[in-house]
Amino acid sequence: MQRTGLAIRLADMKIGNLILKNPLVLAPMAGVTDLPFRLMIKGMGAALVCSEMVSANGLFRNNRRSLEMLCSHPAEKPVSFQIFGSEPAAMAHAAAIVAEKGADVIDINMGCAVRKIVKNGAGVALMEQPEQAKRVMAAVRGATDRPVTVKIRSGFDPDGGRALLIARMAQDQGLDAVTVHPRTAGQGFSGRADWSVIARVARALSIPVIGNGDIVKPADAALMMESTGCAGAMIGRAAWGNPWIFSQSLDFLADLSPKEPEPTMRQELMKAFASDCAAHYGQTHACRILRSRLTWFVKGLPEARRFRDSITRIETLEQAFNLVDEYFDSIAAGEGALAKDF
Repeated sequence: MQRTGLAIRLADMKIGNLILKNPLVLAPMAGVTDLPFRLMIKGMGAALVCSEMVSANGLFRNNRRSLEMLCSHPAEKPVSFQIFGSEPAAMAHAAAIVAEKGADVIDINMGCAVRKIVKNGAGVALMEQPEQAKRVMAAVRGATDRPVTVKIRSGFDPDGGRALLIARMAQDQGLDAVTVHPRTAGQGFSGRADWSVIARVARALSIPVIGNGDIVKPADAALMMESTGCAGAMIGRAAWGNPWIFSQSLDFLADLSPKEPEPTMRQELMKAFASDCAAHYGQTHACRILRSRLTWFVKGLPEARRFRDSITRIETLEQAFNLVDEYFDSIAAGEGALAKDF
């Protein structure tokens, strides 16, 4: 693959007054991109990490859960916090709060296709209401001096015309970047992302366009940037259990051979992630979360099913550590040297 110019892009993405050290961004994912996950991904080289989407109405009402989602740490900076809602005043209020809490970037969600979000006129529903979308963007832009971005989909139709309209509107309202996930609202996360929509938006704007969708292996971020002309690549579900997708993608962009993690590296990362979850949530709550999250890291490894079955019963961090160690010890001893279990 010809990669002329990609080395320059490694240090060339700017969002407003924020200069990012490379073009790779962690996607905001509900129920996933909490503080422990973001810290892990930052350690793998992501230039910018994004929070779960936070309800503007929740912040307006001082909802405890919404405020807790704004917890941050200096080690993850720069960090983007994503807010969602349909009312300009509430979104402006939310933007001011997240800026006060230390967000380096404020992202507006106009891509969530979950029914309860769309039903309330937020998420991708705003793409079908351009004037309301404009008012929301103007209100958020006017509420903060931090960089403001928006994440959109193709819209409700696959032709991408609505994405182009909203993206141009974002630029006109003074936003600093647009992220395009080129799937329709009806697709959810199914089917293929149509990267040609990203290319159309990138050609039309002078502000940075970040592409999102179907980056699943290290070569994909480079391929997306080359084929669409986008300034950066956002990686989401591929990072579940494989945070190395970021360091490997950076290797590829730098014309280096991507490095596969050794089993011991995976083992130690799982334990470090578990520790961070316990520190953030407390042991009891963390263990409930880890019963599913730790299984992400063993997908495709020998005897993964056995590990998944055992980890669902953990009650303490010590139990989690012991099960992780026992699993990887068995692999090292050859006891799990069977066909890969997906």
